[in-house]
Amino acid sequence: METKSSKYEINVNGSLFDWDLDDATFRFENDDVVVFWINTAFKTLLDSIEEISGEESAKLVLETAGYRTGKIVSKFYLESNKEKEDIINHLPNIYLTAGWGKTDIVSFCLEEKKAIVRVNSGWEYKINIAQKKKTEGTFLPGHWAGVLSGLFETNIWYKVRQSQVQGDQYSEYEFFESEITPSQNISAMIKERTQSSQKELEKEIAEQTRVLSEIIKEISSPIIPVIDSILVIPLVGRYEELRAEELLNRTLLNLPRYKAEYLILDLTALKGVDQYTLDFLKKFVRAASLLGSNCIFVGISPELSLQIIESGNKETQIPCFSILQQGITHALDQLGLEISPKR
Repeated sequence: METKSSKYEINVNGSLFDWDLDDATFRFENDDVVVFWINTAFKTLLDSIEEISGEESAKLVLETAGYRTGKIVSKFYLESNKEKEDIINHLPNIYLTAGWGKTDIVSFCLEEKKAIVRVNSGWEYKINIAQKKKTEGTFLPGHWAGVLSGLFETNIWYKVRQSQVQGDQYSEYEFFESEITPSQNISAMIKERTQSSQKELEKEIAEQTRVLSEIIKEISSPIIPVIDSILVIPLVGRYEELRAEELLNRTLLNLPRYKAEYLILDLTALKGVDQYTLDFLKKFVRAASLLGSNCIFVGISPELSLQIIESGNKETQIPCFSILQQGITHALDQLGLEISPKR
């Protein structure tokens, strides 16, 4: 070690480390670096990333960060104008002296854009063990994919062939030319999460719609007994096929129980009357008559009365009144009853 005032430097197997205590700098291979304790400080950093973003997102973050730092490494060494084969052969020693673990480039082919890299006791493996992980980390294979993408001048991706975390003697990664990129993976994750969120939202909406439909069935068009033999059913809003059939079925099921002779349909709040609505009223009247109930229309507006007449329905023969009170009085009269003051 050579000492010059507050400056120190050391060459470790061809890799240069130097410190300048006055400038508070620590450099490796002529670039600023910083030292972390792996199993405490650096582990805490990675734990924090995972805690904030979630385990799956953290894997993608580390893989992307590894890839991009790998591209920086390849650019740094390519600018030295060294031959690519020399750079590749030199890199394992660089990573070894930098504390990244024992790295071996088992094979590589510049023409075929392929390589196999082994890493033994890398820093990511040590952190994964401290975290009690059961799957291979993503930073180191992503990093080497970035390094080789730069050196091979094409996009390179990887496959984990062996994993030290899972009990193998070392981790081994196979690298090959591919269309897969970290950006593509990020987009896929966002798309997957969006689709998942959309499915959850659709599921929630479907459930809310079901509950709302049940509520509407309960409160829409209720059957209101006036006295024995007289029922009132207010028709509210629009009646499309599903809602119309629901009302018809519910009414027909309850008519025998009430033993109603007169069924007063209050059309005051009926909206959007079209041919389907008119046909539905016709069907309703016929079905009720088969069960022995006579229908009376009340709350008919001038516009609705014209529609009924112009449609040519025989329902024009059904007693029609402008207000509910008149309809009830007519039904009572037909039954030979009347409302009189209490004596």
